[in-house]
Amino acid sequence: MSSGNEIRTTFLDYFGKNGHEIVASSPLVPRNDPTLMFTNAGMVQFKNVFTGQESRPYSRATTSQKCVRAGGKHNDLENVGHTARHHTFFEMLGNFSFGDYFKDQAIEMAWDLITKVYGLPADKLLVTVYSEDEEAAGLWKKIAGLGDDRVIRIPTSDNFWAMGDTGPCGPCSEIFFDHGPDIPGGPPGSPDEDGDRFIEVWNLVFMQFEQLDKESRVSLPRPSIDTGMGLERLTAILQGKHDNYDIDLLRTIIEASAEASNVSADGEHAVSHRVIADHLRSTAFLIADGVLPSNDGRGYVLRRIMRRAMRHVHMLGVKDPMIWRLVPTLVEMMGQAFPELKRAEALISETLKLEEGRFSQTLDRGMKLLSGETEKLGEGQALNGDVAFKLYDTFGFPLDLTQDILRNQGQTVDVEGFNTAMERQRAAARKAWSGSGEAATETLWFDLHDRLGGTDFLGYDTESAEGQVTAILVDGKEVQSADAGQEVMIIANQTPFYGESGGQMGDTGVLTDGDTRVEITDTQKKLGSVFVHIGKVTTGKLTVGTAVEMTVDGVRRNALRAHHSATHLLHEALRRRLGSHVTQKGSLVAPDRLRFDISHPKAISSEDLQAVENEVNERIRDNAAVTTRYMTPDEAIAAGALALFGEKYGDEVRVLSMGGEDHDKAGSVYSTELCGGTHVNRVGDIGFLKIIGEGALASGVRRIEAVAGQAAIDYTARQDNLLSEAAATLKVAPGDLPERIQSLMEERRRLERELSETRRKLSTGGGASDDAAKDVAGIKLASRVLEGVPAKDLKATADDLKKQLGSGVVALVAVNDGKASIVVGVTEDLTGRYSAVDLVRAGSEALGGRGGGGRPDMAQAGGPDASAANAAITAVETAIAGG
Repeated sequence: MSSGNEIRTTFLDYFGKNGHEIVASSPLVPRNDPTLMFTNAGMVQFKNVFTGQESRPYSRATTSQKCVRAGGKHNDLENVGHTARHHTFFEMLGNFSFGDYFKDQAIEMAWDLITKVYGLPADKLLVTVYSEDEEAAGLWKKIAGLGDDRVIRIPTSDNFWAMGDTGPCGPCSEIFFDHGPDIPGGPPGSPDEDGDRFIEVWNLVFMQFEQLDKESRVSLPRPSIDTGMGLERLTAILQGKHDNYDIDLLRTIIEASAEASNVSADGEHAVSHRVIADHLRSTAFLIADGVLPSNDGRGYVLRRIMRRAMRHVHMLGVKDPMIWRLVPTLVEMMGQAFPELKRAEALISETLKLEEGRFSQTLDRGMKLLSGETEKLGEGQALNGDVAFKLYDTFGFPLDLTQDILRNQGQTVDVEGFNTAMERQRAAARKAWSGSGEAATETLWFDLHDRLGGTDFLGYDTESAEGQVTAILVDGKEVQSADAGQEVMIIANQTPFYGESGGQMGDTGVLTDGDTRVEITDTQKKLGSVFVHIGKVTTGKLTVGTAVEMTVDGVRRNALRAHHSATHLLHEALRRRLGSHVTQKGSLVAPDRLRFDISHPKAISSEDLQAVENEVNERIRDNAAVTTRYMTPDEAIAAGALALFGEKYGDEVRVLSMGGEDHDKAGSVYSTELCGGTHVNRVGDIGFLKIIGEGALASGVRRIEAVAGQAAIDYTARQDNLLSEAAATLKVAPGDLPERIQSLMEERRRLERELSETRRKLSTGGGASDDAAKDVAGIKLASRVLEGVPAKDLKATADDLKKQLGSGVVALVAVNDGKASIVVGVTEDLTGRYSAVDLVRAGSEALGGRGGGGRPDMAQAGGPDASAANAAITAVETAIAGG
């Protein structure tokens, strides 16, 4: 008896020997088709090859593609364990031709493999074809020797495949195996076709058309082949089994489940073992391909699969996590064909163990609630949707798990009521957790917050603290550990790291635990209270549950504090100088600068900017203490606090007062604002403020840029150095620089005028006398190729030559840095016969340029090919001669 692994290898080797590239299975998360939740067929990874959007270095391929059907259109979850051939995970064996061979070779190889290599008896096989595909029917008769009674024509879409409403499509041909008259059921196309006697083994798709629209279909210039054969179905036949769950690929796991649970694999608990075996396969492969349990999307489908299996473990009477203990059996069975299983074995085991532990804590209580509620139901009455939602929200029961439990009892769920309760909860969550300027709609963060709660921020009082890692994400997916070199997102129960909000950038620093070190490069805040530390594990291994020492970069934090506190003082000073209409429209608080956007209708004068800067620095020199209070938003506004742009406030707000006593209003403080950022203890800690830029951002909005603290010191030092270098270069004192620069500018303008005059004289050297000019069709032409003469000087030079010439045409080409400029001048008496615009265009084309412009007596153009300067002169001559 061949094993499932040997049957897979035989298939791939057969087509490999027949010129096919053996291509590894693509991941279960499609890389090239966002419309699919999971890869569900072998052709998915080749979709763009079939449509012509992608090319491969081969025209024939073969694969054993791992597939999952457990969500969306292709959802076999409900039937798994109860039927012989439904799975959430299965392998699809396939061979593909991308415009290479077509029907004849596809049928020939399929028949040869299935009868001669696998040895299936020909008299047990029959095929279907699309009713209009006489070509395929004829080929089956010719190649396989099948009679009309074993080539069944199917007139429905079951035997016509299409990629979508438009695109490649074509007829199908399916190979069926007859399990014999002892099994109920009729052949395909008959009233009893749903029986189990005749089982589809292989489907050959002949892609020969392109569907343009509902009414139009044309032939493809290069017809292709796409086939799919279920490994589990084929293995069952070759191993003499009628039930896929009896083949070695699944039976080995079923027996391991029976041993781990100490419950027989057969009898009343057979379905549970089958579900566990199937769901372990899909769970392990999904995790290996980067999917982790969550409450959204692929992660939610994974969690549904896992929890359905966990419920069956519970039905076996096992209280402790068990499924994770079966992972080594699966890896041993399939790890050679799919090495990603070996690589992810630890992650798969840890994820399963953690999920089982969490779910087992609530499963008993949820089942008690469900049992109590179902006892109240009358005949035909559905379970209340609110109860089903409570099971989901409180006890982690996916809806289909509740439905599965009730289905066995002949009961149903009020799905509409469940959906209403779900939407009500989502709406409340969005309203409650809309964070700082951010619409909290990402289910991932809702899920993490629901499970882990918010993060306690300790950073107002300290720059270091210990926290426990409660979640790790890699590539946006939750994981249980991360190794050195991996980029991570980390959530902890408490943190001294400030998460970016209110314009202030997030903190950086390090997390350490023994040999483990994580460099944090940014901190973000989600849903207003979940702090996400973004960084890279540089040494060791970080694991969920680890207690780590969290240390903020203190130098950077101090620089952020200085700039943020300076922003508050700047805001108030601007309002006092420019008017109360000034309101904040945006800000950036960085360690090396601040950016502050305000509403103001016009440019701010240098005088006003200097006055604002002076006022801020005066407050800084006063070195008053910064005070913090917590109060309700209404109380804060009543106290005169300004609410910052982009912030949304909860029931309690943090109010910052700084700048000392307000000289204009006794008993009040200079600046009072609502703010959640980090600030200096005393305003003198800012150092000083220097405004370095002001400009328009949008209509009615101005942007001010400034530096404070050490950044301001560094900025002024750089400016002083530049000033000193400039003064030294010009050999004057720094105070004399303006006068010296003005003198140099005047001298430069004078020299440029003299140089231009000299160039013109040199360019017209020898004049444009009759002897120097060339006769072209009775017209005098004075032409020059000038090296290094600026294009702007050409017209003046041409005017001089026109005057010397009296009557004629002047053509000048200046060559500079590989490019050329051409000017053509025509004396007034000849503009009726020749236009300078037409002549300069002829010259420009020779230079590789296009067109040009000017007047009939003077025109200019250019071109990228300076080497054609003489050719441009010749082109002008030719145009004159032809004129």
